[in-house]
Order: sequence, then C-alpha cells, then structure tokens
Amino acid sequence: MLNDQELLRYSRQILLQHVDIDGQLRLKESRVLIVGLGGLGSPVALYLAAAGIGELHLADFDTVDLTNLQRQIVHDSDSVGLSKVDSAIRRLTAINPQIQLIAHRTALDEDSLAAAVAAVDLVLDCSDNFCTREAVNAACVAARKPLVSGAAIRLEGQLSVFDSRRPESPCYHCLYGHGSEAELTCSEAGVLGPLVGLVGSLQALEALKLLVGFGEPLVGRLLLIDALGTRFRELRVKRDPGCSVCGSSHA
Repeated sequence: MLNDQELLRYSRQILLQHVDIDGQLRLKESRVLIVGLGGLGSPVALYLAAAGIGELHLADFDTVDLTNLQRQIVHDSDSVGLSKVDSAIRRLTAINPQIQLIAHRTALDEDSLAAAVAAVDLVLDCSDNFCTREAVNAACVAARKPLVSGAAIRLEGQLSVFDSRRPESPCYHCLYGHGSEAELTCSEAGVLGPLVGLVGSLQALEALKLLVGFGEPLVGRLLLIDALGTRFRELRVKRDPGCSVCGSSHA
C-alpha cells in the first residue's frame, strides 16, 4: 500500500485518471534498468526516481568529466571524477529517499547484462554506442522485456519502444541492422543539452506508460526529432521476419 507521505508526494500524478492509486502502486512495485547515466540517462533517472519507481537499477562504468556537465544534469561540479553511478545515487537519493537504487558500476558483459535485464520489468537504453545498444536489445529480446531506446547527436534525436512481448513489435536490430559504417560520438560531433533532455524525458514518459499501462507506446514507430527546425516526424517500423535477433527462427 501507499503510505501517507507517498500519497502526498505523488498526489499530482495520482490525480490523473490514467494513473490513480492503482497505477502508483504499479510504479512502486516496478523494477527498471537504466543503461547509461549520461545525457539521456540523466533526465530518465531523475524523472523515474521522482515518479516513484520502486527499484532503479543504474548501469554505467564511466566517471564524471567536466565536459559532461553541459548536458548530463544528474551530475554536478562536485561529482567530477566520481563514478557516474555514485554521483547519480547521491542526487536521486536526495530527490526521493523512498526508492531503492541498485548499482552496476562495471561494464556489463553478456552474462551480467542478461542477469541485469532478467532482474527488472523494463529497460531503458540511454547508452551512446551501437555495440551496447545491440547487446541490450538482444538481452531484452531473450528475456522478453520491453526496451525504450533513445539517441541524440548534434541537433537530431530519435526514440522508439521495442516490446518483444508483442508479436507485431520489431526489435532494435530490425530497424538498424548492423549499424552504420561510421558511428559518431558526441565528443566528435557535438550535441545540444536540451535535445538530450527532451529525448530522455520522452523515454521516461514511455516507460511510465508501459509500467502503468495507459496510452499508446511507441511500439512499431520511430519518432524523429529535428531540433533545428523544432519538427517531429514519425516513421512506421515493421518487424523483420528474418531478423537474426527476433526473427521467427530465433523466437
């Protein structure tokens, strides 16, 4: 049940008929893995902690650098040199001491990633490289766990939800295959802070919708964000029956 303090803390979202007390209880009972605590993972972690997710599992092997602070808003100047996981735990505990925070401070290999995904109800991919996204996707498909995937670089962002519990849902590999021949990073190409904040906030929103069970998640749809022109475009994405990750021969 929700105690009096929780009823007061979450009162504004409990007022929503799509959430109500039952939805807030689902959030309290939920376990969520956030892979990456950078520009995307920062708003994701902040909003999900504030919303009352029962357990947040935080995965990042990196430390906070001064160049991160322009966009990675879960960290601050006093966190430079600290583990990003420890920095985030400090901030999230200050925001909501009632939730449980589970730390993954080292890089996840195939086995540890599979175990981390199996231990939660939903995964948010907030990483910044294709190899990690592919590995997280494969683990989510194998464990049949919904995956909320976001990306942003320069002034462009994208977002989608891959839910292997739904037979019609594509996976990340259906959409991107083996990736592009030249993968740029933010340190090479740059990125604007509010853009990753926007994408991360939308990832948190999709996670709340999936966990509570309301609205229409971005399954089978890819949201493209053009920050330069403030334009949003949506593409339909179909499952690839021959996909090497989620195709029928691998189901």
